[in-house]
Amino acid sequence: MAVTDFFAGEIATELLKQLFLISAKAWKYKSTADKLIALIEDIQPTIKEIQYSGVELPAHRQAQIGMLFDTFEKGKKLTEKVLSARRWNMFRQLTLARKMEKLEKTITNFLKAPILAHILADVHRLRADSEERLDRVDRSLERVIQQVGSMKIGGGGMITEAMKRAEAMEIETNDDLEKFGVGLELGKIKVKKMIFEAQGGVFGISGMGGVGKTTLARELERDHEVRCHFENRILFLTVSQSPLLEELREHIWGFLSGCEAGNPVPDCNFQFEGTRKLVILDDVWTTQALDRLTSFKFPGCTTLVVSRSKLTEPKFTYDVEVLSEDEAISLFCLCAFGQKSVPPGFCNDLVKQVANECKGLPLALKVTGASLNDKPEKYWEGVLQRLSRGEPADDSHESRLLNQMEASLENLDQTTKDCFLDLGAFPEDRKIPLDNLLTLGKDPRLGSLYASHYDIFVTQHDVLRDLALHISNVGKVNRRKRLLMPKRELELPREWERNNDERYIAQIVSIHTGEMNEMQWFDMEFPKAEILILNFSSDKYVLPPFITKMPQLRVLVIINNGMSPAVLHDFSIFANLSKLRSLWLERVHVPELSNSTNPLKNLHKMSLILCKINKSFDQTGVDVANIFPKLGDLTIDHCDDLVALPSSICGLTSLSCLSITNCPRLGELPKNLSKLQALEILRLYACPELKTLPGEICELPGLKYLDISQCVSLSCLPEEIGKLKKLEKIDMRECCFSGRPSSAVSLKSLRHVICDTDVAFMWDEVKKVVPGLKIEAAEKCFSLDWLDE
Repeated sequence: MAVTDFFAGEIATELLKQLFLISAKAWKYKSTADKLIALIEDIQPTIKEIQYSGVELPAHRQAQIGMLFDTFEKGKKLTEKVLSARRWNMFRQLTLARKMEKLEKTITNFLKAPILAHILADVHRLRADSEERLDRVDRSLERVIQQVGSMKIGGGGMITEAMKRAEAMEIETNDDLEKFGVGLELGKIKVKKMIFEAQGGVFGISGMGGVGKTTLARELERDHEVRCHFENRILFLTVSQSPLLEELREHIWGFLSGCEAGNPVPDCNFQFEGTRKLVILDDVWTTQALDRLTSFKFPGCTTLVVSRSKLTEPKFTYDVEVLSEDEAISLFCLCAFGQKSVPPGFCNDLVKQVANECKGLPLALKVTGASLNDKPEKYWEGVLQRLSRGEPADDSHESRLLNQMEASLENLDQTTKDCFLDLGAFPEDRKIPLDNLLTLGKDPRLGSLYASHYDIFVTQHDVLRDLALHISNVGKVNRRKRLLMPKRELELPREWERNNDERYIAQIVSIHTGEMNEMQWFDMEFPKAEILILNFSSDKYVLPPFITKMPQLRVLVIINNGMSPAVLHDFSIFANLSKLRSLWLERVHVPELSNSTNPLKNLHKMSLILCKINKSFDQTGVDVANIFPKLGDLTIDHCDDLVALPSSICGLTSLSCLSITNCPRLGELPKNLSKLQALEILRLYACPELKTLPGEICELPGLKYLDISQCVSLSCLPEEIGKLKKLEKIDMRECCFSGRPSSAVSLKSLRHVICDTDVAFMWDEVKKVVPGLKIEAAEKCFSLDWLDE
């Protein structure tokens, strides 16, 4: 490979263009961007001389150039993120600023070693054909390689180690690719041919659910040739059946224009110039949605649309076909046996018959194969009979997939099956926190001892969600255990209204609408409902009056998927929720509390996510403890108007877990924090404006876990932290600590400290006197990964 291959696409020049844009538009990053511009401009002449020399360098010299190229390439990705970052996300802005500074340090450190000078000298020597001197140059450059290999980038990791790990990842990716047979490779070739031969335009990948469309699109996103063709300018968005089109348009506009998100999106006829970019839109359902998302006139922009229907011109659409028989058997065996063929002693005909019931559909093959792993042949025979009975009269691929997969669910235990069916209660293509996963959320064994269920997500393939809905929506609507709306609608299903003269026995009710007012609701009675999920997209929302007819309601989840927080109306209905144990509010204005607020006497857990707190807890004379007498777990996350934690919260003496996370303006904790005598877990991570921890924290006798990670303005722990006799774990990653309190040696229950590598030594003395203490240095293995986050 010639050295010029490492500079395909003029990556240094492109990075410079991005940096000039940042310097002009994003003042927070201007200083660092200007330093990077000066560095790159200084070395550009040397780079160009090496680039156009026509000399093919030995592999290890190419590796050195490759290191610099990789840094530039990662830097270009970082600058794209900076230019598209949302201005309201202060923590994101701060994180990107730190990464820009690390990029500048990385390039500076690289240039401290005279690598480019050595390579340029080597170019000249090769040109002069001075073969007799190459051995000596080899030895000299090997020392340089060792010097570069010891450089730390982004807070840790070795460049040479990064290269080795990157190679390992490449191998793993290729191994995973083989699971899908040659059909995926053929699809990649055909789609690449279509998009490479055109100068922009709209192209499609179509096929039924579960056939592998998204897998193909993801492989194209990662494909080396595709990334080189578009110079790593690729945006992947999931649209879904209930898309938030304006929010998606804002993402696309920011990506194509290079402007910060939040700027006004232009009219559909607005045109602007630009370089080649690829936008992949996955899970598009309608032509209307596609037209809205592809209205920008951008020369060189290619849009790849992934859909079950053919939404693009046939000649520009690749149809993903089901697997051939041989491919299907290989994939099925891989999932059932861990190898691509039937193991010796197992009945070949039985395996073939079961695999054939999946009709060549990759998702059905994987689900069914995995369910039969480690099962005896007798069990397989029973499954084959069930699959055969499941063949529907309608012979469409979609119906066959759902029926075959439904038969495989019979192998699951009841808890797992209930958990799977619970997934249908949530919108498609959404990360679902474990807190909201209704069945598993009750299992105290899940996760580590101090893991927040909010931090643990599950996702679902859209076909698996279809299956959950398919099973849940069988039978008369009033008799269903789960009453679910498959997608967002303007109003409630007419079928529900036609049957509202009879009680509904549903235990789980999930509603997905836009804005709802008093007139749009109708009367319904749910004597057995325990869980209600309200999904909507609006800036105002009237709560359904039938909540008052849910006497057994234990869990209420209210999620606004709109772009701004919603005002909720009719909170008076909470008066009847005497059994409510869990309340989840997302992207809404939290209502003000007063002494007339109806107490939620059994509420144990409350989560406020992306909410406007306003002054909800600050009302003078309000007895918060009387309103929430049993509240044990309070989470406040991504609430950007929270500047100081209200002192009234310290009146919640029943709290055992308090999580204040990702709040970019939080700068102060209350002085009376010591009132929370039952508190065991305190999470304060990702609050960049928090500068000190009040000494009152040391008066919490039951505190077991303290998380202050990513509180970048914190410089020290409280001096008397040694008084926390039950403290077991501290997470202090990405805090700028210069020392630790001497009293820390008294933390006799401490078992685990997570911190940055450069401060781990501070805990050596504590480790000597506290038996079993583990100090975990949270250093990244990949030296360039910090640029990808």
